[in-house]
Amino acid sequence: MLIDLNSDMGESFGAWTMGDDARMLEIVSSANIACGFHAGDPEVMHTTLSLAHSRGVGAGAHPGFYDLQGFGRRQILGDSPAQIERQIVYQIGAMQALAKSVGTPLRHVKTHGALGNLAAEDPALAVARAIASVDRDLIMVVMPGMETEKAALALGLPVVREIYADRAYADNGNLLSRKLAGAVLHDPQQAATRILRMLEQQAITTVSGRTLPSRIDSICVHGDTPGAVAMAAALRTRLEGQGFTIAPMQAVLAAGD
Repeated sequence: MLIDLNSDMGESFGAWTMGDDARMLEIVSSANIACGFHAGDPEVMHTTLSLAHSRGVGAGAHPGFYDLQGFGRRQILGDSPAQIERQIVYQIGAMQALAKSVGTPLRHVKTHGALGNLAAEDPALAVARAIASVDRDLIMVVMPGMETEKAALALGLPVVREIYADRAYADNGNLLSRKLAGAVLHDPQQAATRILRMLEQQAITTVSGRTLPSRIDSICVHGDTPGAVAMAAALRTRLEGQGFTIAPMQAVLAAGD
């Protein structure tokens, strides 16, 4: 009954603050930390890694498109798959170096925003190859049943399959576009009830009511969403109330082996 609870964070930049990472790190077991492309900078990365380390939270790289203005949620066209692969390697490398400097290991990689959504459907976007070229022990966080999962398994990478507490799903298993009504969920208790149902069924529930069977290892709450801390806290309380133990990704994987 181990489950990981993760959040995308470290997404402040310079004088611009996004999310409440300090409070979120008191709740979650894994942190996906922006690498400076869609958000974050060396100071924010260092601070977030240090806080995660002090609280026993597993640290991961959260690479995205080079899109500070659009927060990595716009498709950046024109770069080849090989160029995108090198951009991911660059971001992982930066996070690895900063993690080493604060004495914490980098445990996983999870793509952000538009990059993650595209990679989930386009096998040409070789996120798994980028990760494998840096460190084959890094866990690749994927959405169940998508191209990213297939690529990670083909390369023999450790895989964690995650679902989102605060996002709705399209019928193909990808996230519903943020341009559509109902794509982002805000009610903590409704989100927690929905997640518990998915865990019980071991299946994703789509916006149309379809169920897509899948293994579920981790649950994500976006740190930039208004009310994110309250949602994560409610989710943790409900999960623990149902007998789940919240643990970092590496512990969840070890328990499943």
